[in-house]
Amino acid sequence: MNFTGKTIWITGASSGIGKAVALHLSKENTKLILSDIDEKGLTEVATLCETNNCTTLIVPIDLSDEKSVELAAKKVLGKNIKVDCLYQFAGISQRSLVNETPLAIDRKIFEINFFGALALTKAILPEMIKNGGGQLAVTSSLVGKFGFPYRSSYSATKHALHGYFESLRAENKANNIKVSIFIPGRVQTNISLNAIDKDGKTHGKMDEGQSSGITAEKAAKIICRGLQCERKEILVGGTELIMVHIRRFLPRLYYYMSTRIKPM
Repeated sequence: MNFTGKTIWITGASSGIGKAVALHLSKENTKLILSDIDEKGLTEVATLCETNNCTTLIVPIDLSDEKSVELAAKKVLGKNIKVDCLYQFAGISQRSLVNETPLAIDRKIFEINFFGALALTKAILPEMIKNGGGQLAVTSSLVGKFGFPYRSSYSATKHALHGYFESLRAENKANNIKVSIFIPGRVQTNISLNAIDKDGKTHGKMDEGQSSGITAEKAAKIICRGLQCERKEILVGGTELIMVHIRRFLPRLYYYMSTRIKPM
């Protein structure tokens, strides 16, 4: 993957990893489509990107609203823009126990993290195929590889993304559709601050482990390098990434550790 001259659509672009990736790619002679529910944040990011002589298009989107996703796709495709890459970072996390969480909260997390990502992908994929191919990437998590306390539905949405996009990749090899899945561990973003609890209220706290994680800028460099190499899975983080290997090769140790790790 060579970013030069590519039109890249980034969701979750107003903050965190999405913002950092947008700023990184703005230096690569790209054209960026920036989406998020936070329009003010998008404007600020677009201004920063444009200082690098990058052309930007702001397209607000609410992934919990199917009509919002449809309108966003129509806005982009209606301008006859050829989208070469779609990188999805938008999402919401969770801090609540299974037995305390109403089904409505579980559904909300799925609407944003899973169905929102699917809706935008389905809107863009036919045009990518028609144009000879492209690159899709979605954001999973370490807990997309294993379960973790207080993250039940969040973890489930990330597991679901793996199954869905791995299937999509297998179906579209002949269509030259490349698919990458980001797997972040601890990254210094607002994800824990914006996570929702059993009542749908924001958690409002920075998790201790997350506050000591790598910066969003470092995460962006790892991600962009992985995208250039067209890696199917891109692990992002520090020493906590060893949990992926423990879960795979030492499952009994993982089962023991998962009940003892401080979740919040």
